[in-house]
Amino acid sequence: MAKKRVSITVNGQLIDQEIEESLRLIDVLRNELFLTGTKEGCGIGECGACTVILDGKTVNSCMVLALSANGGVVETVEGLGTHKKLHPVQEAFLDNHAVQCGFCTPGMLMSAKALLDENPQPSEEEIKEAISGNLCRCTGYVQILEAIKKASTHADCQNG
Repeated sequence: MAKKRVSITVNGQLIDQEIEESLRLIDVLRNELFLTGTKEGCGIGECGACTVILDGKTVNSCMVLALSANGGVVETVEGLGTHKKLHPVQEAFLDNHAVQCGFCTPGMLMSAKALLDENPQPSEEEIKEAISGNLCRCTGYVQILEAIKKASTHADCQNG
C-alpha cells in the first residue's frame, strides 16, 4: 500500500506521520494513535458512534479519509475533560443517567459538545437536531436530552 504523510492536530497534540492512503480517520485514531474511545458501529455513516469534531464540525470518522483531514484539528472523546475534572457534558451525562450500554456515548458526547460550542443555550429541538445522526440502541434519548439541557446551563459550556 502507498503511504503519505499526514499532519493532524488531535486533542491539542500535533500528529505528523506516514499512513496508508486508504485509511479512514477512525482507523488512524483507533489503530495508529490508540484513541479507542471513538467507536465504529455501522461503518457507513449511519449510526454516529464514530462522531468526532473536525475543524469545529461533527463528522462520522468512518466516512472521512484520514488524508482529507490533513492540516485539520480533530477532537475526540479522549480530549474531553481529564481524569481529575470531567467536561460539563460528561458530568451531565453521568448526573442524568444518560449512559446505558455506553456504545453511543462517545459520539453523543462529541455531538453535544459541538452543539454547545456553537450554541450554548440550544432549544430542545436544536438538541434533537444536533444528535439526530447519533443512534442509541438502548433508547436512552430522554436522559440524553436532559443531560445536554443540563450541560447547557454550565458556565464552562456557555463560554465555548
